Amino acid sequence: MTIIAPLKTKLDKTSDISFCLDKSLYLLTQSRSDRFRNCAVPTKLSLVIDSMASSMLSLGSTSLLPREINKDKLKLGTSGSNPFLKAKCFSRVTMSVAVKPSRFEGITMAPPDPILGVSEAFKADTNELKLNLGVGAYRTEELQPYVLNVVKKAENLMLERGDNKEYLPIEGLAAFNKATAELLFGAGHPVIKEQKVATIQGLSGTGSLRLAAALIERYFPGAKVLISAPTWGNHKNIFNDAKVPWSEYRYYDPKTIGLDFEGMIADIKEAPEGSFILLHGCAHNPTGIDPTPEQWVKIADVIQEKNHIPFFDVAYQGFASGSLDEDAASVRLFAERGMEFFVAQSYSKNLGLYAERIGAINVVCSSADAATRVKSQLKRIARPMYSNPPVHGARIVANVVGDAAMFNEWKAEMEMMAGRIKTVRQQLYDSLVSKDKSGKDWSFILKQIGMFSFTGLNKAQSDNMTDKWHVYMTKDGRISLAGLSMAKCEYLADAIIDSYHNALLYWETPIEL
Repeated sequence: MTIIAPLKTKLDKTSDISFCLDKSLYLLTQSRSDRFRNCAVPTKLSLVIDSMASSMLSLGSTSLLPREINKDKLKLGTSGSNPFLKAKCFSRVTMSVAVKPSRFEGITMAPPDPILGVSEAFKADTNELKLNLGVGAYRTEELQPYVLNVVKKAENLMLERGDNKEYLPIEGLAAFNKATAELLFGAGHPVIKEQKVATIQGLSGTGSLRLAAALIERYFPGAKVLISAPTWGNHKNIFNDAKVPWSEYRYYDPKTIGLDFEGMIADIKEAPEGSFILLHGCAHNPTGIDPTPEQWVKIADVIQEKNHIPFFDVAYQGFASGSLDEDAASVRLFAERGMEFFVAQSYSKNLGLYAERIGAINVVCSSADAATRVKSQLKRIARPMYSNPPVHGARIVANVVGDAAMFNEWKAEMEMMAGRIKTVRQQLYDSLVSKDKSGKDWSFILKQIGMFSFTGLNKAQSDNMTDKWHVYMTKDGRISLAGLSMAKCEYLADAIIDSYHNALLYWETPIEL
C-alpha cells in the first residue's frame, strides 16, 4: 500500500517545524527571515507507508515531486543499504529546527531618493510624450546625453601618452589641484600667489562638501551651518551624516517667485557669531535665482560683521552664464576682502563629467602656514574615508585647462550649452505667454539663470504634471531646462498652464504663487 500525503504549509513566526506521522502528516513551518531568503522550502513531501508504519521522508530543494518506492525491493527487518528501513515499527516521528532571526531585522527600508527616483519612474513610463525634467544633466536638442568634444580629445591624449592607472596621492592629482584653484580664483590672484588656498581633489561636489563637513565637525564643534530655504536636496543629508547642526535662512519668496533678500540678510544677522553660511556661487539650485552684484556686496558685509565663515558650493562655473569668470565673481569678491572661507567645486555640469566624480574642496586661509595645516587635516579625513581619489576625470580637467587650444574649445562648448538653455528658457516663456490668457506674469522664468527653473508649482500641481502630462520633475516644482528641447516647449507650456490653473482645485486652501 502506498499513501502519498501532500505537504500543507502555514507560515507562523512562532512555530517550529514538526513532523507527526500517524496515518496523516502535518507540517508547520516557521517563516523565513530575509537572511535566509535564498534557502529553498520544500513545497511537497512524499510519505510512503508500507505495511504498518515503515516510512521515508524525502526533502528536495525547490519542489519535491511525490515518489513511490517499489515495495518488492523493500525487505523489512533485513539489513540493507537504506538505514531508515527497520523491522521495528513506530507511529510518531518529531523533528524540530530552530531558525535564528536575522541580525538585520531592525534595519528599515530607506525612502527612495527624491531626485534619482524621478528617473526610475520616467524609465518605467511607456508614453511617447514623456519628459524627464528631474535630474540636472545636459541634453542635446534631440534629448540625448552629450559628451563634450574637448573631453574626447583629452581622453585620446591620455591614450596616446600611455598614462597609467597608479594610485594618486591622498590629495589627488597635483596638476588638477593647481588648475581648479586657478579657474576659481584666477591664476594671478593673491591667494594663489601667496599659497593661501588648501586644495584637495574630492569626489565631485558631494564628496568635496562631505570632506568640508567632516572638518567642521572635527575642528569647529558646535558650529552651525545655515543653508538656504530651499536648497539642493543633498545638502541636508551631507551635514546630517557628518553630525553638523544646520538651520535655514530665508531665500525664496513664493509671492514674487524671486529672492527674499531682506529675509536672507535678517537671518544671517541673527545667526550665532561664527556660523558657517552656505552660499550657491552661481545658478542657485533649485530656484535659479541669484543675488545681484550689489546684493552680493551686502551679503559679504553682513557675514564679515558677524564674523561668519562663508561656505560656497560652486557646481555650475561657466555653465550658468557661459563665462568662467562671471560665474566666479561672488567667490572672488569674498577672496578680495581677505576673508577665510570654503569652496566646493564640481565638474559634472560644465565638462559633462557626471560619472567621473571629479571636484575639489578649497579652503582659503589667512596665511600659507594655516593652509598647509588645513590641507594636512583634509588628507587625514580623506584617507580612511576613500583613501585616494580617481584619476581619469582629474586628468581630463588638467589636460583641458593645461592646453590653450583645448581650453578655448571648452569655453566655446560651455557657451554653446549655456546658450541652448537660455534659448529654451525664452521659448518656454514665449509659449506660456501666448497660451495662457489669464494674465499671469511668467517673467520670473526669464529672470532665473542656469539649468533649472523654479516654476512655483506646488506638490499637487507637480503631481498633475506627472500623472496627466507625463512630465517628470521634483515635487518642489523644479524643472531642468537642460532636459527640454525647443520642440517640446509648447507641450510643456500646456502642461504647466493646466497644472497651475486646474490642480489647485485639489487644495482646500490654494498656495499663493
